[in-house]
This record gives sequence, C-alpha cells and structure tokens, in this order.
Amino acid sequence: MKTKNIMYWVFIAPVLAALLIVVVVPFIWGIYYSLTEWSGDMAQTPVFTGFDNYKSLMSDPTFLSALWFTFKYAIVTVIIINVVGFSLALIVTSYIKSKNLLRTIFFMPNLIGGLILGFIWQFIFTNIFNALGELMGVEMLQGWLATPATGFWGLVILHVWQMAGYIMIIYIAYLQSIPDELLEAADMDGASYFQKLKNVVMPLVAPAFTVSMFLTLSGAFKIYDQNLSLTGGGPGGTTKMIAMDIVDTAFAMNTMGLAQAKAVIFFIIVAILSLTQVYYNKKKEVEL
Repeated sequence: MKTKNIMYWVFIAPVLAALLIVVVVPFIWGIYYSLTEWSGDMAQTPVFTGFDNYKSLMSDPTFLSALWFTFKYAIVTVIIINVVGFSLALIVTSYIKSKNLLRTIFFMPNLIGGLILGFIWQFIFTNIFNALGELMGVEMLQGWLATPATGFWGLVILHVWQMAGYIMIIYIAYLQSIPDELLEAADMDGASYFQKLKNVVMPLVAPAFTVSMFLTLSGAFKIYDQNLSLTGGGPGGTTKMIAMDIVDTAFAMNTMGLAQAKAVIFFIIVAILSLTQVYYNKKKEVEL
C-alpha cells in the first residue's frame, strides 16, 4: 500500500506542479497587483494602494458598459447556441441518409480560429450585406456593424455559427445513449414526436444541458479575438466586451494594477454565474 501511495504521488506530482505554477501562483500575484498602482514596467516597484482600483471601477463608465454588454451577449448566445446545437443534434441523429456529412459540415466552423472568423464575417457584413441591401433596397442590411445594435447581433451570429456545431457533438453523445426500447415503448403507447421529446428525450439528456450551458456561458464571457477582429469594440466602444476592456486597460493605457482589478472582478462574476448555473441544472436533473 505504501508503494502504491508513493507511486500515486509520483505520477500526479507533475500535474500538481504545473497547476501550481501556471494557475495558483499567477492568480495570487494577480490579486496582489490588483491592490497596487503599476504600469507593467519591471523596473518600477508597484505602489500598494489598497482597494483604490476596485473603488474606481464602480465609477468607470467604460468598464460598466463593457460588463453590461457582455452580460447581454452571454445571455443571448447561451440560449441560441444551445437551442441551435440541440436542434442540429436531433437532425443528425435522425434517419436521414446524409447525417454523417451534415455532422462534418456543422462542426467545421469550430475548427477555424476566432480571429479568422471575425475577419471573414466582417467581410460578409460590410461587403456582401451592403451589396444585397443596395440591390434589394433593404436599408437594414446596409451599414452593418456601424451601429451598436447591428454590431451586437453581428457578434452573436459569429459566435453561434462557430459554437453550435461543437455543442451539437455533446448533445449527439447523449442522444445516442438513449435506449431504443424506451422510444419504442413510447411509440407503442401512441406518443407523438414532441411528447417523446419532452417526456423521454429531454430528461435523459439533461446532463448534456448542464455541460453545454457551462461551456457556452463561460466561453461567452471570455470572448476576445472575435470581438477584436469583427468590430474592434466599435462604434465608439459600444460593442467592447469585458475581455477587450481588460486588455486595453493593461496594454493601451499601461495601468496594469487597474486591469488586474478588473480581471479579478471578472473572475468572481464568471465563477459565481457558472457555479450557480451548474448547481441549478444539477438540481433539475434530479427533479427530472
């Protein structure tokens, strides 16, 4: 037993060391720097200022605007991505002949990097949409990304297009694990498609909703590259998300202490929302 215990710690030690060096230590230092005034210059000694950075955030209109925009974006994308992903999973687990081809097509956007996707969709919105708008006389399609509303929905469309196929794969794994006997029994009882979906399929894939909502919620809050390449935070910073605001504060304004305070607040918010979502979904799994 002693030999087994020693070997256990020998094998797990590299993982613990990596976790300590990459996550724990930087996190602790980050909290310290959030309590200082520091420009990021290694030759400069950080000046301890206490909670001044956190106090200033409460009156920072840029940070509050980015936080509110990110909240709205996260709520909308989490709902749409999971609805679309689940719908696609239902389609490709049906009896259609081209389901394997469709799985590949739906998943492919997730393989493209966020920056590239942003530039691709920027071309679509600013050139193709504009050309179609002029051709069809639809003013709404012209000047896309030029307003906060269209910029918001442009980011939503991009993120849904990228992530729906990935979330589809998670739902497929759970849908394929449903015993055929249950669905056949429902058919024999005369259940309609939607009755089977509500009373048989949905309860059995409830864990998939927990996983998918966690991934989409945490991912939506951490969006940066798509935001940078598609809108750049414009027009006038109205589509700037919190990750971009933190990066701009750190590297454009050279106020590392303030940026780190924003990052700590950001971490707390995401942790609370994610844990709350997982707890609520786990509770619903038990009820179902």
